[in-house]
Amino acid sequence: MESPPDQPRRWPRHVYERGSEPDPRYTMANERTFLAWIRTCLALLAGSAAVDALDLPLSDPIQRLASGWLALIGLLCAVQSWRTWTQTEIALRTRQPLPSSTGKFPLVAGVAIVAIVLIGSVTFR
Repeated sequence: MESPPDQPRRWPRHVYERGSEPDPRYTMANERTFLAWIRTCLALLAGSAAVDALDLPLSDPIQRLASGWLALIGLLCAVQSWRTWTQTEIALRTRQPLPSSTGKFPLVAGVAIVAIVLIGSVTFR
């Protein structure tokens, strides 16, 4: 599908070259959801920096592992949020059912593991 000459090409092409323009409200809702996930990613990265910077009652290797784990979860969350945004936008443009999101459980499990480590360090100190 070619863009009209007066309209610039939109990126990513593999999304915007498919189907037809959906109702703008759905596209904007998809973008708001993407941005909410990006805020979650930023919070995970901030938590990673905090776990690394604070003087917690953890051994250095455990504290660094928890910090690195949160950073990794933040990275995976960002990748998954982009993937979900593109899949949802394509589904909206091609009038297909919306995809299911598979990234929620690993995010919850990863954060729960760090929470258990941090709770255990405070409780059993």
